[in-house]
Amino acid sequence: MMDHQDAHDLGLAHDLKAMTQLASRRRALGWFAGASGAAMLAACDGGSGDSATSGSAGTATATPTPTPSATATPTPSATATSGSCVVDPTETNGPYPADGTNTSSGVTSNVLTAANVVRSDIRSSFLGSSTATAAGVEVVLTLTLVDVNAACAPLAGYAIYIWHCDRDGKYSLYDLPAESYLRGVGVTDSNGQVRFTTIFPGCYAGRWPHIHFEVFSSLANATGGRYATLVSQLAMPSAACSTVYNGASGYSTSVRNLAGVSLSSDNVFGDNSSAQIAQQTPVMSGSVAAGYTATAVIGIAR
Repeated sequence: MMDHQDAHDLGLAHDLKAMTQLASRRRALGWFAGASGAAMLAACDGGSGDSATSGSAGTATATPTPTPSATATPTPSATATSGSCVVDPTETNGPYPADGTNTSSGVTSNVLTAANVVRSDIRSSFLGSSTATAAGVEVVLTLTLVDVNAACAPLAGYAIYIWHCDRDGKYSLYDLPAESYLRGVGVTDSNGQVRFTTIFPGCYAGRWPHIHFEVFSSLANATGGRYATLVSQLAMPSAACSTVYNGASGYSTSVRNLAGVSLSSDNVFGDNSSAQIAQQTPVMSGSVAAGYTATAVIGIAR
């Protein structure tokens, strides 16, 4: 058996080393004792809010709440649904708006500033000396304006200006400068609705049959001109177009023009989503003889 060497009488150098190690062990034991005591005190404190900032070892740093990344919750697009409505897309107001934004034959027309522009039946001319009434199949159109960002809640007190061509595909104040029919403004009621009596528009070459409209946040803004919240269009239903054009007098040119266009190839409606097209297309019922009723929802995001 190997003899163990005694740990004494090994000289001054050895003694100094041993004393240093002993002192280090005592300091370590003292530190652990202090830490254990602090831990016990913290446990007895029950985790109160004050313990986070007490003590002499330093100030505790709060753990930050993670911030969601920018892509965690996508921002809804312009066609995002809320309930059963979508935001109507912005469309061109075309070359014949008579809203003060363009000229015809050097004259700027702005029916929005006319005193009698607010009217429900828009079939007759109301400016100048003409009182002519546009001929065609009657359509009673009810528009419901809703807020897509508020679960399709109706918007009351808004003004909607509509205009469209006659059964020959011509626009008043432009193709027919002496006439001002098929134009008018209505104010939405408590149900967000406004009603117009008009005619079924004709189909002219290169465009799907349509009705233009502009939405204003108030009648004052509408009659002030150039303050539209939304400029867009309604697409007439295909089945109704075929029935009216083939069954009513005065629409003969529309039969030929309709055969040369489609919703998908139309330069306004062609790039819209199916949800947008569905909302932009009025729901219609009736007949050529009795006339039609039509309803459509217009969605805006406030």
